[in-house]
Amino acid sequence: MRRGRGRMTVGLVLLLLGFLVVVQLRSQATNDGLNSLSVQELGELVANVTTRNNQLRDEIAQLQRQRQDIGTAVDRGGTSATQIRTDLNRVLGWSGALGVTGQGVRITVDGQLPGEAVELLLNELRNAGAEAISIDGVRSVPGVVVSGPVGSLVISGVPLAEPLEMLVIGQPDTLAGSLTRVGGPIAQLAARYPAAVVAVTAADRVDIPATDRTLGPVLGKPRL
Repeated sequence: MRRGRGRMTVGLVLLLLGFLVVVQLRSQATNDGLNSLSVQELGELVANVTTRNNQLRDEIAQLQRQRQDIGTAVDRGGTSATQIRTDLNRVLGWSGALGVTGQGVRITVDGQLPGEAVELLLNELRNAGAEAISIDGVRSVPGVVVSGPVGSLVISGVPLAEPLEMLVIGQPDTLAGSLTRVGGPIAQLAARYPAAVVAVTAADRVDIPATDRTLGPVLGKPRL
């Protein structure tokens, strides 16, 4: 009788121990997350998360700098294109391919002069820094000259009427001073052709057309 009770007691104890073991295992399985980590492990996890966040912040900052650099490069490219276009227009205007406007002088020749006398005035103006010249509306460019005897002047095959008008873009004081100086071209022409009167007037705005002459070389080509 005593042995039966002892066996029953041992069985109950073993059953209770089994129940406790199952509860403990389930509790451990439920808390396998952060609760199961030690203080040191939690510290390492926080440090890793912080490090990763810092890396992500650095990547974001780098991408923002790259975006800013690209935007700056695009703006710089637009500025460069604008500058190149401006320089190109300046060259085309200087060569005669484009019409130009600016301050300068207006020169009138009232009286007859031969072609070489008019060319004397033109050469003096070029040496004085003239940027563009037109004679009776015809643009003066390389290859275009005023020729003919007194009373029969032509430029590019176009007869010139009297009074002759020349428009010149450049510094008005410099251009006028070069023509009217003592012993200058106007004084020389007055001595040789007293019937012709050359007058120079400063102008705040002078409009000079483009040339209709083909400026491209016929036989030559750029050497790169």
